[in-house]
Amino acid sequence: MKMTNKEYSAYVKKVTPNSKFVPNMLKAFLVGGVICCIGQGILDGMTAAGLPKEDAATATSILLVLTGALLTGIGIYDDIAKFAGAGTLVPITGFANSVVSPALEFKTEGYITGTAAKMFIISGPVIVFGIAASIVYGIILVLFHLF
Repeated sequence: MKMTNKEYSAYVKKVTPNSKFVPNMLKAFLVGGVICCIGQGILDGMTAAGLPKEDAATATSILLVLTGALLTGIGIYDDIAKFAGAGTLVPITGFANSVVSPALEFKTEGYITGTAAKMFIISGPVIVFGIAASIVYGIILVLFHLF
């Protein structure tokens, strides 16, 4: 079957579903915002309970990672992600999901070659490039302070 570029473009337009850009963006924004508001509520509650702000921030991060991992483990976080899309990736709970999901997926291959080997398959590059970027930014910051 031979098609011209024009015919192929018309065919692609015909079979490609319409983008739901605005509703998807709104859902991502709202769900991501709700997750962040929950985190802020936890932080404010711990600070109000007398925990120093730095300790409260650490405890909040730990609690959000634990919650994200737990919700992934029982299958709820995936349902939220299907609804919200990228709104669940940005908050720290998305990091927990990116670690737990591959661990659960490959657990049948064993603890060493499955769970342990595949656990950081998604989040590993993020950690590596995050550390590399922080080193580069740190060097730039030091250079700016020296000159």
